[in-house]
Amino acid sequence: MGASFPILFKIYRKVVEESKELIIKSRLISRDLSWIQFNNRVLDQAQKENRSLFEKLKFLAMTSSNVDEFFMIRVGSLYNYLDYGKDRKDYSGLEVDPFKNVLLGEIKTFGKRQNQLFLDLKSNFEAHNFDIKNYEELAVKQKKIVSRYFEKTIFPMLTPMVFDSYHSFPILMNNILIFGVVTKQLETKKMSFIQLPKNLPKFFEIQEKNKIIFVPIEKIIQQHLDYIFKNVEILSSSLFRVTRNGDFTLEESEDIEANFLEELKKKLKTRKTGRVVRMEIEEKADPWLIKQLKSRYEIENTNVKVSSAESFIDFTCLWHIVNHEAFKSFLPVRPKPVPPISMSNVEQQDMFKILKDRDILLHHPYNTIEPLLNLLDQASEDPYVLSIKLTIYRLAKNSRVVEALLRAAENGKHISVLFEVKARFDEENNMKQALKLQKAGCFIIYGIGSLKTHTKLLLIVRKEKEKVSRFVHMSSGNYNETTSKLYSDISLLTSDESYANDVQEFFNVITGHSLPNKYNNLVTAPTQMRKELITLINKERENALAGKVNRIIIKLNSLQDKDVIIALYAASQAGVLIKLIVRGICCLRPGRKGLSENISVKSIVGEYLEHSRIFYFHNGGEPKVYFGSADMMERSFDRRLESLFIIMDTKLKQQVINILVYNLKDNVNSYEMKEDGTYIHLDATKEKPFDIHQEFYKEENKTIEKAKLVD
Repeated sequence: MGASFPILFKIYRKVVEESKELIIKSRLISRDLSWIQFNNRVLDQAQKENRSLFEKLKFLAMTSSNVDEFFMIRVGSLYNYLDYGKDRKDYSGLEVDPFKNVLLGEIKTFGKRQNQLFLDLKSNFEAHNFDIKNYEELAVKQKKIVSRYFEKTIFPMLTPMVFDSYHSFPILMNNILIFGVVTKQLETKKMSFIQLPKNLPKFFEIQEKNKIIFVPIEKIIQQHLDYIFKNVEILSSSLFRVTRNGDFTLEESEDIEANFLEELKKKLKTRKTGRVVRMEIEEKADPWLIKQLKSRYEIENTNVKVSSAESFIDFTCLWHIVNHEAFKSFLPVRPKPVPPISMSNVEQQDMFKILKDRDILLHHPYNTIEPLLNLLDQASEDPYVLSIKLTIYRLAKNSRVVEALLRAAENGKHISVLFEVKARFDEENNMKQALKLQKAGCFIIYGIGSLKTHTKLLLIVRKEKEKVSRFVHMSSGNYNETTSKLYSDISLLTSDESYANDVQEFFNVITGHSLPNKYNNLVTAPTQMRKELITLINKERENALAGKVNRIIIKLNSLQDKDVIIALYAASQAGVLIKLIVRGICCLRPGRKGLSENISVKSIVGEYLEHSRIFYFHNGGEPKVYFGSADMMERSFDRRLESLFIIMDTKLKQQVINILVYNLKDNVNSYEMKEDGTYIHLDATKEKPFDIHQEFYKEENKTIEKAKLVD
């Protein structure tokens, strides 16, 4: 006879605890467990006292989107190993199966925190002139209005799908709310499903004087199921949704280039029908239904998340409320961007003339993206511009960049665009925009084989009298007007020939079949970047061993590459002082005696998404400062086209050093990473609060020229 459930549970808990001990002892931190720590820091924003209720709801919705993507990609990737019996050892030293148990346990804990936070926030709804009510909580008159809406609008859109001996099990779509309805007819028990249409609003709104009542669409449907299931006994109705494996790679073949878009379209369809890796279900759901679904999808209790009856399965529905016109005044008004140092009137200047005279460093969102957009607008109309070359990763919905390129093509200029259609979750939009440009006569390259093009580069060629001039833009962020207002990024506009030679050489490599010569100011992946960065780290190590002043400061989204981490550990052990500003994933373990005691790690999470990548090496008093698109990750070094650029201009270099100084000084949005991989929020009450998301807007930041990273 098998062991009882309590005994099995005790064995499971013991295995999980032993796994956690192994994780803490390891020299490296799990990428996925580090990500959960990051999402906890995002959720912290929904608990900050100085944020409005609607800001808090925004961050809660944001974490829900993050977790959806995490399950589709990272947990999906894990099941690619589990389902096919492949071996994989996590950085923590755990094999696939025990690691899965630890990971899903941590995510369940995070889900409970989300639920509790929503319930805490719910008590403040009435004070902000709105409420969320279920159908049964409405007044009689309100119920009639809602029922009429169901009959006229919702009911015609619904399609019940039965599963029985005559009907195959339906394909239930990814991340969509679904009702599992158990009915009984002539003593026969049946299971049916109703998927909520994606194009329905999340709530039906009832306006009452100065108050808005939001009625969840799923609660309206649940109350009216007898419209759909007539003359049968409804035994239960349970709301749930499934998340499917969305992690895929394009297989290389001889004819992949010819069929690239078709192959990508096929792969995208697998996201809708792929292996189920999570099921979220409401409290008190039908146990028989749950048992049938778990068996069908081959998942365990660890893959099932139960949501409180007073909460939501999918918190992304809160965007409906956060973005409501009635509540816009409760969201923070962002300061007006300040002009770059070299420009006074951003809107109306001849960009070609300015860039012939000086370089421009842009620090978004504190500087507007307008200088770049104006440059593209001018280039599209300027009769002397011969060609425009550009890499595109993610675009704004109504992109001015695409519009400028279309005008340029109409005006007879040669346009080359390396359009990365494999940008995750933007694939379909990117394909659509790329085809539009291609039809206009632009030369479009749909990625380079298995490599993902992540670098951000622009090259404009212009004839000026007897010579040709080139204008370059290099960035850490995307050519996206929307995210430029929300992401912290830096970029450089220049006409310097040394940069132009490198960028043109790089475009020749990615659009043709040439092999690059040594770049002057550019470090690229997948060929050089890991080696070059480790060389720079080792140089600081050598300086430390020789008793020279040394310092490494690096600001990134993610740090995961094992070779780089080992080099940083070695530098720390030699006495190099290393300060890392890593927003998200960090697999390096700081502050461990004999390993990394000279390394500190902080994470900045606040109003803006910290997206810039900056690398500072003291270099014996002649600092080398780089910026660009790459994180220190295996994928960045081995599977992407990436680039970093050294900053040559002394004043611009000092500007970037100032940015790092401000990042290190921040004590409002900052978290300190502990040796065990957890984070503590810095206490701004112990000293004067310094919030970089406010300070960068102040003009005095633009005039500091003496800030130092080494005393």
